[in-house]
Amino acid sequence: MSILTFFSGSYCGKKSIISDVIDQSGFKLLSDNDLVASASRLSGMPENKIARSFLEKTSVFNKFTHEKERAIAYLRLAMAECMSLDDCVIEGFTSLLIPASISHVLRICLIADKAFRIEQAMKSHNLSEKDAVSLISKNDESYSAWSNTLYKITDPWDASLYDMILPTDKMAKDEAVSLILENLKNEVIQPTKASRKAADDFALAARVEVALSKEGHAVGVTARDGLVTLTINTNVLLLGRLEEELKKIVQQVQGVSSVETRIGKGFYQADIYRRFDFQVPSKVLLVDDEREFVQTLSERLQMRDVGSAIAYDGESALNLMEADEPDVMILDLKMPGIDGIEVLKKVKASRPQIEVIILTGHGSEADREICMKLGAFAYLQKPVDIEELSRNLKAANEKIRHKEQN
Repeated sequence: MSILTFFSGSYCGKKSIISDVIDQSGFKLLSDNDLVASASRLSGMPENKIARSFLEKTSVFNKFTHEKERAIAYLRLAMAECMSLDDCVIEGFTSLLIPASISHVLRICLIADKAFRIEQAMKSHNLSEKDAVSLISKNDESYSAWSNTLYKITDPWDASLYDMILPTDKMAKDEAVSLILENLKNEVIQPTKASRKAADDFALAARVEVALSKEGHAVGVTARDGLVTLTINTNVLLLGRLEEELKKIVQQVQGVSSVETRIGKGFYQADIYRRFDFQVPSKVLLVDDEREFVQTLSERLQMRDVGSAIAYDGESALNLMEADEPDVMILDLKMPGIDGIEVLKKVKASRPQIEVIILTGHGSEADREICMKLGAFAYLQKPVDIEELSRNLKAANEKIRHKEQN
């Protein structure tokens, strides 16, 4: 039997349609939550970090951590495991992970006019029209970002992504269900030797992608009949050396017979390829109102493969923490508005897992005692020796990784 996937706009009546399809077909449902849980089990990454890959906003730290790419790699591996299952319905963001080459999949898109969706949102949550529009627009931004991440297609309802697009505001639910079940019997989407082979190729590419991510690399991966093609989409200073390293990793993956590399469209952009270094934190938030100092510090840390973002005051730091949680915060004490000690209190109250290194030029011994009691990882004085700071960052990173492993 075949696999059925649903990708839907919010407030398009998908729940009742999918429920009826499952009841009448006997298929088993696999949701985003199921695939995220499986990817978390495979990777050891927290489920919330994997689920963030669906959001429209990419982390400011991602070019250093490749966290989104790692999450997607493990989601693909989890999906590849599902390809051995028949008679299943896959619903949500993860449904778009299945490549078009796997032909025994019936891909359904459920969508409706914006006015209909707004009306449904207003009824469901007792919202004003303005709030309903805002909610739907935010959801659509995530859908668009996801299709763009996977296929460089900004329209998540693009016909090339689906076999059927059903306008749920223009057809009755029973009509939609009947049409889906009728097409599910079509010989075109029944498993064949070729489609099973395509699923095997997808699984091999997923295993390779995961093997590369374990070594801190993020490149495009495709596979066919044991031949793996790696696409480098970011500028590389020593391309030959990188190609050799990538090939060495990939050749150790079971099922790989040969490896080739090629340059992608993004290779000539200004950004530089960065391998993720697991020995240092790559999500460091620098909080200091001395702009020239903190910008220079950020550059010096990046030279040591430490990814960093900057906030120039305490309030901005707390806002960024809520939106894009860092691993380590390097925090000045004397700042306008919310001072460093107050920021430290708030961080440890709401995100105790974030390690905070105090770096100040004005603190006293009393300040040091207060900060350490509040849970600071270290207390350093300006001007700081960059090697000492690096040692503290590595020690903080070891503490974080130890907690994650346990």
